[in-house]
Amino acid sequence: MTGITAESGSGRDIRQLIRQAGSAALGTVDDIGRPLVSLVEVASDMQGHPILLLSDLAQHSKNLAGSTKASLLVADEGPADTPLAGVRVSLVGQVQPCDDEYARNRYMARLPHARDYAAMGDFKFYRFSLDKAHLVAGFGRIEWVDGADILFPPHAVSALAAAEAGIVDHMNDDHADAIGLYATVLLEQPAGDWTMTGLDPEGADLCCDRTTIRLPFESPIDNAKAARDMFVSLVKTARLQSR
Repeated sequence: MTGITAESGSGRDIRQLIRQAGSAALGTVDDIGRPLVSLVEVASDMQGHPILLLSDLAQHSKNLAGSTKASLLVADEGPADTPLAGVRVSLVGQVQPCDDEYARNRYMARLPHARDYAAMGDFKFYRFSLDKAHLVAGFGRIEWVDGADILFPPHAVSALAAAEAGIVDHMNDDHADAIGLYATVLLEQPAGDWTMTGLDPEGADLCCDRTTIRLPFESPIDNAKAARDMFVSLVKTARLQSR
């Protein structure tokens, strides 16, 4: 992926699954080669790499200390009676400790209840470095996708990453009414104290009472001005629809 584009297809579908995920199944390998799968909470950085918060005491962390190779299953579950009808992706790559303050802030903004865990000395942040992904998106659509076709390159998201905190603070401080319209009108959610917790080139995360929803953008953005224009356009659409 050479820059911010509006392409559809498997790479974008996988990014959306990662962005929307609240939890995922993490697969690691122990010291004698046995697989272990555990449930973890997940956020993502601006490029699309999953970010994890793991305890040193957990078996998956002990496994990662021996081998960083891992897999992460992210699923958009189908109906309860046909769960395999949902789209899912198995990410393949490596999980390594992450000292990136930006990634830490992204995780804490999306999962604020994890602050108590993060304050404990035995918890560390990790980044899942994505090599490739196995996508199952319906009958006849099963494919491997290279990580380069999923992740945004650093240079394509650097300006937006630098501006993100200021944009989110501004929206929450000065445009809470607009955020409420995004949630209730565009996303058809109940009224509540909706706040914005983060954004990336293709959408923003809105949260209320530990419920997080995804606000998709009409087209990708890569800087603060483009973000402002997008939010103005979306609130105009919401106001028209609410009449």
